[in-house]
Amino acid sequence: MKILVTGGAGYIGGTVAGLLLAQGHEVVVLDNLKHGKRAMVPADTEFVEAELADRETVERVLRGDIEAVMHFAALIEAGESMKVPEIYFRNNTSSTLTLLEAMLATGVNRLVFSSTAAVYGEPEKTPIAEDAKLQPTNAYGESKLLVEHMLTWLHRCHGFKYASLRYFNVAGAMPGRGEAHEPESHLIPLILDAALGRRASIKIFGTDYPTADGTCIRDYIHVHDLAQAHLLALQVLDEEARGGRLIYNLGNGQGFSVREVIETARKVTGCEIPVVEEPRRPGDPAVLVASSEKIQKELGWAPQHAEIEDILTSAWEWHQQRYA
Repeated sequence: MKILVTGGAGYIGGTVAGLLLAQGHEVVVLDNLKHGKRAMVPADTEFVEAELADRETVERVLRGDIEAVMHFAALIEAGESMKVPEIYFRNNTSSTLTLLEAMLATGVNRLVFSSTAAVYGEPEKTPIAEDAKLQPTNAYGESKLLVEHMLTWLHRCHGFKYASLRYFNVAGAMPGRGEAHEPESHLIPLILDAALGRRASIKIFGTDYPTADGTCIRDYIHVHDLAQAHLLALQVLDEEARGGRLIYNLGNGQGFSVREVIETARKVTGCEIPVVEEPRRPGDPAVLVASSEKIQKELGWAPQHAEIEDILTSAWEWHQQRYA
């Protein structure tokens, strides 16, 4: 199959593109390189540097015998989205609509969408199941939820086939490929930067949450496990019994607090890792932990790297090589 991967110069998109190639698929990557890096695009892929909002270019790429799209291109910082929500709606929602219009115009009707657990907001109970209320507490989550609403209607009106995969904190590394953002705001790479002495300390935003140690709890999933789930969703999307519409959570089902992640990182790295406590950030839910029971039952997927120590160990190995 020939597959377009939007955002394929990023951490997750690039990992998925590499696995698609390993499975024998032909891959085209489209990325504007504002946050991704050309080096993250796997060899043997066609690369198109363009904005997703560039309808003409997107249609031209799709007309090149593309059979399905894996859509990762998005801004992802929840905190930033509460300062400049308009940018998130323009980039994540409006640009995705351009992609969807281009897909309809060219007859490409298979999409695997990189959604987020942020669509749930502050959950009423955990682990969170797919039928939980969708009530985002930040503009990032809302920008993704609007895309999910659009996909629902395109499926209903046009028979558009899609999988919406809602995942939590992606972490860990594979040989030669790990988590790196510009600027960096994700917890694990920030912690590892502190371990390497590249920053003076790691900040904890909020120590008064209703959790055991007062810090936020999150569900971390290894990037390889996540990528495998995307490939599996694409594989079954055409199966008549699936109905052409899949919605799954992806997570390891375990929650780890910010303090627990820091303590585990100290163990893995052997470094002190100084901490500075800061006030809460707007829009940060106290607990986000996924129930992946549905995808495990229906598709047979299960995380192979569920322990936070294993995830951190792989990230630490790559992080040291990154700056070697």
